This record gives sequence, structure tokens and C-alpha cells, in this order.
Amino acid sequence: MNNTENHSTPPPPVSLGQAFWYWLKLGFISFGGPAGQIAIMHQDLVEKKRWISEQRYLHALNYCMLLPGPEAQQLAIYIGWLMHRTWGGVIAGSLFVLPSLFILIGLSWVYLAFGHLPSVAGVLYGIKPAVTAIVVFAAYRIGSRALKNGLLWTIAGLAFVAIFAFETPFPLIVLVAGLLGALGGKFAPQKFATGGSHGAAKQCVGKALIDDDTPIPDHAKFSSKRLSLLIVVGLILWGGAIGFLYASYGWDGALTQMGWFFTKAALLTFGGAYAVLPYVYQGAVEHYHWLTAHQMIDGLALGETTPGPLIMVVTYVGFVAGWTKALFGDGQLFLAGATAACVVTYFTFLPSFLFILAGGPLVESTHGNLKFTAPLTGITAAVVGVILNLAAFFAYHVFWPQGFEGRFDAIAALVGLSALLALLRYKVGVIPVIVASGTVELLFTFTKPWLEQVGVLL
Repeated sequence: MNNTENHSTPPPPVSLGQAFWYWLKLGFISFGGPAGQIAIMHQDLVEKKRWISEQRYLHALNYCMLLPGPEAQQLAIYIGWLMHRTWGGVIAGSLFVLPSLFILIGLSWVYLAFGHLPSVAGVLYGIKPAVTAIVVFAAYRIGSRALKNGLLWTIAGLAFVAIFAFETPFPLIVLVAGLLGALGGKFAPQKFATGGSHGAAKQCVGKALIDDDTPIPDHAKFSSKRLSLLIVVGLILWGGAIGFLYASYGWDGALTQMGWFFTKAALLTFGGAYAVLPYVYQGAVEHYHWLTAHQMIDGLALGETTPGPLIMVVTYVGFVAGWTKALFGDGQLFLAGATAACVVTYFTFLPSFLFILAGGPLVESTHGNLKFTAPLTGITAAVVGVILNLAAFFAYHVFWPQGFEGRFDAIAALVGLSALLALLRYKVGVIPVIVASGTVELLFTFTKPWLEQVGVLL
């Protein structure tokens, strides 16, 4: 009863300071890749805090899905910008990746200095089943709200089959889903009007601070002058950095080449981290020889079990490259690795800020216009199928670590099912689930030799 009463009015305004602490916390807890991060933000910002409505959240998410780069971080930038202007977006996007930057620099140093990560792997291994559960939970939460008719369910199912069975490129799936949405908006508009999800969201969640009918704030309205200023600032931030590296190390210098290569990776690769990684592998391993294939695989494992976007694996790539190339001499390997990691991270994520700050006003101007929202509704439906495919990908690698011909990891499966039950049935938060899963697996790691000795495990 109280819940409904409390949610009949929007929550009080959120200060930039309050938002700062939330984005900082999110940077430390954003496990699970883009799907898990989108689920965490949805649960926090739409359902719990009610900073933004379901429809506005999905509208922003759909735009981010169209862009190259990490969509979850771009979504954080978008919401931060919408709430607190440019500085809000800069703070949200920066804090989304900074904790992961420092964590990966530390883990990369341990990896290279000591040659292995058994203790870290033991601590983080239990997170993988929880991550799988979080991704399934994301598909369920977004799907249950966005897929409100058979047509949208069909699009989601086709997207899953396309990417799972035929390995269709993600950008092609987005393009086809957008076209289907545009056709649906013209011939069956009632099926694509915000995906039919808005009414259900209102009943379950309540009024949001940025609600469906909240007027567009002045800073979010399109201005050609503001757009021109952003383009100039972006060119200065990119050109100044690449120019400094060129002046200091020459065009063929490793740091300059890293800046140029990861600029291309940020601009030319669509479809999230798994679409970017083959490009990064080809360039970093095969072309530049910054690291070995084995080191690249180890880096992907680290990226999957640390907070932040999965594409943060590029931070690890930069650190290993700077260390192994001894950029500043044999006596300053850590400094070389940390510098290269920061350079790579800067050039990888800079375009995301510019895409959102420049394109956000155009997106806001299309809010509520079926001509523009129907294609995005189709994309949302397809995204549900893509997220489900990611859940299947994680489940396969976590529960059958040696493939289907190998041993089924019953303990990991039990942890994953327990995590999913906690999320779905008992509404436990993502962070307690992650902490509990990691603790359980850590205890099992320590007790496994004794259990095998007494014959409990075969």
C-alpha cells in the first residue's frame, strides 16, 4: 500500500554530488558485460531510484545500441548528461571505466610480474556463474517489459536464431530490426508504440524524475552552435593527444600507433565488445605483435571477471604492450605498462563521450514520435534475443569449461541457478549475489582438496 502511495509522485531532485557517488559505485559493481551492466542500471535507475522512466531509458538505450563502442558506458553518459548537463555525462562515463582501469592495471602487473594468477582466478571464478545469471536476468527484465505482443517476441526470437545459429553480425541484426520496426510503425503502429511496455512499467515502478511527459531540459535541446563547439572540443582533445604523442615519439612510436589503432577500433567497429575483439586481436597480436595469442586469451578472462565494459580488455592489451616493449627502459616496466594502458583507454573511450553529447539532443527531439521510435522499438526486441544469446555463450563456457565433450561443472551450475533464483524470486540485489557467489566458490576452492581426500567429490 505504502509502496504505491510513495511512488505516485516523482522522487526528489538528485544533486550532481549524489549522482557522482552512484556512478562511482556503479564503476565498481558493473560486472556481467554490457547485458549485466544494462540490467544493473535498469534495476537501479528505473525501478529503485526512479531517476528515469522505462520509456526514456529504452529510448536512450536504443540510440546507444546503434553506435560503435561500449553501449552500457554510452547509456551511463546519456543518463548523466540528461540529468546534469555536460559535466554529468562526463562524470558518469568516466567513473564507469576508471575503477576498471586501475583494477586491470593492478591485475596486469600481477600477471606479468609473477607469471600466473591462481589466487586471483580462485577469487574471481565464482563470479562467472553469477554473471551468467545476471545476463539471463537482464534478458528477462528487459524482455518482460519490452516484448508485449507476439510480433515483438517474433523479432526477438529471430534475432536469437540469427546470432546463435548463423552467427549473423550484430550490426546487420540491428539494421534489419530497425527496418522491421519502421515497417511495423507504418502498417501496425499499435504494435510498436513504445513496445506496449509503458503501462506496465508505470504500474510496477511509479513516476520517475525524468518521466515520459517530462519536458526536454534546455541543455538537451538541439543547438547548432553547441554541436559545433562539441566538434571543435572533440577534435582538440583527440588531435592534441595524438599530436603530443607524435611530437614525443614519432608516428611509428608504439604509443602513437596505439593511439591511432584504438581510435580506429572505437570508430569502425560496431556490435559491442565481442565484435571489437577480433579486430583488436588481429591488430595487437598479428600485426603489431604487442602481445601473444595466449596473453590475449588471458586478458579476455580478466576482462570478463572484472567490473566495467568488457572492451576494457584493451587496457590490459596496452599494459602488456608497454611492459613487453619496455617503452621507457628495463628499469621502468610498470610505468611503461601503466602509461600505455592509459593511452589505449583514452583513445578507445573518447569517441563515446562525443557521440552522446553531440547526438543526444537529436535523440531527445525524437522522443514520443512514432516515426522515429518504432524502429528503435524493433531494435529493443532484437536486443533481447542478442542478450539471451550472450547468456547461452556464458553458460556454455562456465558450465562446460572444456566444451561439451568435457566435464560438466555442477558446482558452477548450482551457484548460477542459486544466483538466478535469488535475483528472480527473492529480488536480491546484484551486488549481494556477486559477493555471495564469489565467496561460495572461494570456500569451495579452499575445501576442494579435503573434500576429494575424504571422497565427497569424484
